[in-house]
Amino acid sequence: MTIEKALVVGTGLIGTSVALALREKGVAVHLSDIDAHAVRLARELGAGQEWTGEDVDLALIAVPPHLVGERLADLQKQGVARAYTDVASVKVDPIADARRLGCDLTSYVPGHPLAGGERSGPAAARSDLFSGRPWALCPGPDTGAEAVCQVRELVSMCGATAATVGAGEHDSAVALVSHAPHVVAAAMAASLKDGEDVALGLAGQGLRDVTRIAAGDPSLWRMILFGNALPVAGVLERIADDLAAAASALRSGDMNGVTDLLRRGVDGRGRIPGRYGGPARDRAVVRAALPDGPEAH
Repeated sequence: MTIEKALVVGTGLIGTSVALALREKGVAVHLSDIDAHAVRLARELGAGQEWTGEDVDLALIAVPPHLVGERLADLQKQGVARAYTDVASVKVDPIADARRLGCDLTSYVPGHPLAGGERSGPAAARSDLFSGRPWALCPGPDTGAEAVCQVRELVSMCGATAATVGAGEHDSAVALVSHAPHVVAAAMAASLKDGEDVALGLAGQGLRDVTRIAAGDPSLWRMILFGNALPVAGVLERIADDLAAAASALRSGDMNGVTDLLRRGVDGRGRIPGRYGGPARDRAVVRAALPDGPEAH
């Protein structure tokens, strides 16, 4: 099975990056977005041509989580593609919306590439954005094997590694490794808003590293966070407990209390696979840690 024609609905950072990656593989890509300027810019970047209703092999929906079900229903009513997927960073609610709207779940493979950046929009897109990155797939009991194979082919074309997980497991996981970190970064960055000029003038790379992702679009992140509210809240509560304990230890002179958090931080960071974590970890470790490797079909 080969993807020869694809439709990308939503020409932001992720959608346009997927389109660019597919174009490099010779796929004919059609682009759709309610923002005509975004489509025009994506087209000028070489991501494809504006969609005029053509049928395709695969349709990828790159819109905010609360709109996925609606877009999927509209596309399926038109019979646009043989298989459909999305890239929303939460999965439970979009799947529930799709079911409620009567979508054909046999041809729909919920997905989420674990890649991105603090910049948004098609101008920030890159064809190699997903290279070596995990891409979660959350097929349900109704999902057809043909649709799964086609979406796995998409993931492979983008240079990513497919990982099959349950929707609830996915949302709990990204609360820990993506959503809560964004809130923590935002809290640190927010403390700088009224900071003294002298302090900000002394800012080094460490502060930039910690706050980089806080530059993300607040309107988009608001929707993401409320789409995964309870798992994120749980992670933030645990982090808040650690911070409160550290503050208390500092006030009381309890050096061991602070040292414990610092040591656990070193241990936790060392578990991040690849170049993002310990130096001994490599791409093979990333593949081994995933529920199934890229060769699984």
